[in-house]
Amino acid sequence: MSKLTKYIAHLPDASGRIQYPQDEDEIWQELYARQLVNLPGRACQAYLDGLERLALPSDRIPQLSEIDAVLQETTGWKTAAVPALISFGKFFELLANKSFPVATFIRSREELDYLQEPDIFHEVFGHCPLLTNPSFAHFSHLYGQLGLAASREERVFLARLYWFTVEFGIIRATNNDLSIYGGGIISSPGETLFVMGNEPEIRPFDLVDVMRTPYRIDIMQPIYYAINSISDLDGIAEMDIMGAVKKAQQLGLFAATYPAKAG
Repeated sequence: MSKLTKYIAHLPDASGRIQYPQDEDEIWQELYARQLVNLPGRACQAYLDGLERLALPSDRIPQLSEIDAVLQETTGWKTAAVPALISFGKFFELLANKSFPVATFIRSREELDYLQEPDIFHEVFGHCPLLTNPSFAHFSHLYGQLGLAASREERVFLARLYWFTVEFGIIRATNNDLSIYGGGIISSPGETLFVMGNEPEIRPFDLVDVMRTPYRIDIMQPIYYAINSISDLDGIAEMDIMGAVKKAQQLGLFAATYPAKAG
């Protein structure tokens, strides 16, 4: 997770509040308005329920204390303000302590549809609503604990599990209807529409297969893995995840289904 970024996180003032400039509040407002149009019929019900519980402001970037009040009451989680990018070690440590990292900057207008760095819209609008859901919150907590104890090599495979669930996970219900729960999709106007089209391949969730699937962070995903309901995350949490890591290491990665990155 540590790499160069053009974004700089805002620091709180003496009262613990972050004073965002008006143009950044306006970007939040625009992103929020766009996704409120895009998400009905596309986002899963558990996400929509959480969004209603959080009651995020539509016209300004929320303060983390506002979000913490709801998360603490529902699942015992809270947010943690972090720089634009943090190490894997710090990331796992926070999740293991039921603290969700939130980078306190927002994307530029030139990157409204998708950006590689996790900004406050991605973290708060994309992920925090589902942290009010017990299944999602439990899975995230366990994931942090496993990652904290894992080796550097094992963390690479765990990262793919996170990518294809928390970030880019989708649900295919028994009636074959698709819905989104991954925050990387929910916070991206472009990817929200893309995933519901005919282009990407949607595979049934398989723990070892997920860990063997390479991905790129700078493109729309060619492959998504679907669970049947948000409660399936409880079942995944009960699996031998680290055993699956070892099996995936032995089998190796699948061939990439996307072109190599130029340069």
